[in-house]
Amino acid sequence: MESKKITIGLLAFYLAALTWIIVFKMQFSFGDLGHMRNLNLIPFGESVIVNGEIDFNEMIDNVLAFIPFGVLAHVLWEGRPLVRQAAPIIFTSLLFETAQYILAVGMSDITDIITNSLGGTIGIGIAFGISRVFRKNWKKIINITSLVCAGLMTLLVGALIVANW
Repeated sequence: MESKKITIGLLAFYLAALTWIIVFKMQFSFGDLGHMRNLNLIPFGESVIVNGEIDFNEMIDNVLAFIPFGVLAHVLWEGRPLVRQAAPIIFTSLLFETAQYILAVGMSDITDIITNSLGGTIGIGIAFGISRVFRKNWKKIINITSLVCAGLMTLLVGALIVANW
């Protein structure tokens, strides 16, 4: 039970950080946010084409950003079918895209929902693999690794804040 509380805390920290990055564009003031409201419902359409060429960077970033969500989702809901583990990831991605549209702080894009969902699903697969390799202590290994990553992220953000003060 203690492990589950740690995982829930890590997921809350991760989601808060992800919200700050995706919705609030790492700003501390609403005044610093740009005002852009754009909606793309064509998967892998205009949003990924830059100067006439496909830009894979944003898609890769989206996949990577949601892998931890999938890892933590599998730790919390390992007994559920894959679809039930992935559903909160897909819903959260949809929520982020909707928030960006409503707040006019970015482009709401179906491609982002697809790539975020892919990242979360990859994370579920990674956690499943870890659970098979480290049968007994896999949750502890994931929680410790996640705590270290959360600590490093906090230090990095703190350093960025101090450097830009």
